[in-house]
Amino acid sequence: MAYYEYLLIFGSGLIAGFLNVVAGGGSLLTLPILIFLGLPPAVANGTNRVGIFLQNIFAVSGFKSKGVSSFRFSIWLSISALFGAIIGAKIAVDISGELFNRILAVVMMLVIVITVFNPNKSGKVQEELMSKGRQTASIIAFFFVGIYGGFIQAGVGFIIIATLTSINHLSLVKTNSIKVFVALFYTIFALAVFAWEGQVDWVLGLTLAAGTSIGGWVASRWSVNKGDKWIRYFLIVTVTLMAVKLWFF
Repeated sequence: MAYYEYLLIFGSGLIAGFLNVVAGGGSLLTLPILIFLGLPPAVANGTNRVGIFLQNIFAVSGFKSKGVSSFRFSIWLSISALFGAIIGAKIAVDISGELFNRILAVVMMLVIVITVFNPNKSGKVQEELMSKGRQTASIIAFFFVGIYGGFIQAGVGFIIIATLTSINHLSLVKTNSIKVFVALFYTIFALAVFAWEGQVDWVLGLTLAAGTSIGGWVASRWSVNKGDKWIRYFLIVTVTLMAVKLWFF
């Protein structure tokens, strides 16, 4: 692989790490790029987890350094999500490459719709709802979030934000701190499944991780309310082009 391709992977990881922590959708950039550079879809999916794993280590540290965390609740959500993630990762390893590409293309277009019609754009602060019933509902929901995250990862950040802001009315800052913690936890197990099946390119994965780690650290320490408009527009254009490429070519 040429040196400029490694630079492309590192650069896309840098952008993706920032996007993943601020809102989500970074894997919608990195996953198609890994596929376009010649990796089989399953290997690209597994390799992408290396970047996600290291990115979230730095992001969790960054949020903690700013005093933003919800450890006990995050642990319960993570345990639920990890069981789902193992199931999702096994499904991802076993499906055909062509079907995976089609599913990814559909997911990318759905994420565009969520991004454009984001119901939480107003950023209004609401009172947190953390009763036992609400927490239980989130824990159950995160099992299914884990299945999706283990299967494809791309866009899972948007799903986590939608879940926590709608069920528990958490602020976006706290939601993002929980999101990176949960993603770190279940990614360990999802990555283990892909590695066991020999579906990880470690050189490319670590190159990607170098970028995502820097992006995640910077984003976690940034005063996050919501993604800036330019990030949303950039994501819409990029995801649209990549979805068309995955579906038709």
